[in-house]
Amino acid sequence: MKDDTDGLSYYVTKKVGKAIWDYRMIQDGDRILLAVSGGKDSLSLLRIMRERMKFVPIKYEIIACHVDMGFEWVRKDSLIEHFEREGVQYVVTQPTDALYKEGETFGCFWCSWTRRKRFYAMAKELGCSKIALGHHMDDITETLLLNLFFGGEICTMRPYQEMFGGEVALIRPLAYVEEQELVRFAESLGLPVIKSQCPHGKKSKRRLAKGMIKEAEQHYGNVKKNIFRSLQRVRPEYLLGYENIPVVPRAAKPSASPERP
Repeated sequence: MKDDTDGLSYYVTKKVGKAIWDYRMIQDGDRILLAVSGGKDSLSLLRIMRERMKFVPIKYEIIACHVDMGFEWVRKDSLIEHFEREGVQYVVTQPTDALYKEGETFGCFWCSWTRRKRFYAMAKELGCSKIALGHHMDDITETLLLNLFFGGEICTMRPYQEMFGGEVALIRPLAYVEEQELVRFAESLGLPVIKSQCPHGKKSKRRLAKGMIKEAEQHYGNVKKNIFRSLQRVRPEYLLGYENIPVVPRAAKPSASPERP
């Protein structure tokens, strides 16, 4: 079992390292705020990033940040115990907006944006130039479909994205890692994963996109990876933009008939 765990850890960590290198996510001396919700993705990312510090040739600092949204199912105390047991530098904070209360109907967008605003504020307060998020390949491909179907746009999450004129950058080191790999990774290491009990989880648009990709993969197993690769192989000449339409000059007005001599 240990060999299987070591092999999986090496495989996932290698994918993270490639994503970091391909997108130049981390530089020497970076101070990184790592968003930790308590789910498998963020806890796995925290473990991988800390393990990489032992052998990569650059020095960087990680501060784990948990935004307490008031969800009853999030065992905040157990998360703090994990941080302290692992020797992780951490901060637990609350949003400046209202916390979630049982029975209220806050949507996914409100929740995501409220946490994101708090991460930006904490990064500035703690002097962090990067915010590491636990989004993986599935999140990126699903977001593409969500924006395509419901937003009328072709766009998704970027592995590296500068915000506020370069003041802070969002990095997604799990961009090359699939969700099923993170499930196995977290289980193999016994990470104290907090499973979401969000009432919106079973009826969200993201769940719909996830189901569509899963159904398509029953017919062709590389669907998810092909969607991901398509984002790196964009062919603008075959899109519907106006910029490639040739300019046709207006026909010149016929000149007046010359006078007879």
